[in-house]
Amino acid sequence: MKIKKNDLVVVTAGNHKSPQPKRVLEVRDGGKKVVVEGVAVAFKHVKKGHPKSPQGGRLEIEMPIDASNVMYFDQAAGKPCRLGYRFTEDGAKERYCKGSGNAAGIVSPPKAKYASK
Repeated sequence: MKIKKNDLVVVTAGNHKSPQPKRVLEVRDGGKKVVVEGVAVAFKHVKKGHPKSPQGGRLEIEMPIDASNVMYFDQAAGKPCRLGYRFTEDGAKERYCKGSGNAAGIVSPPKAKYASK
């Protein structure tokens, strides 16, 4: 999956569909599920003495949603886009936005066999 932790994404389907970008907190199941900040919030009722809530009560927990329901948000273009992979001149692999061509971060270090000659 091309979505990584701390990426800004837009939820495109489901009950939490919104044009506002949100941050990815965690990627699970090899990239099939993502936990997005403030999306799919569930309550967990805990007893007194729980490590996260010593007084007990209800904890708000973000639940994972399917990765196909989110789309990467390109900050430079200001809109969601699809991601692809390409190699730079020095042979490093990077993610890029297919619509605008903007780089979205380096994925792997430079390798001589992928460098343009």
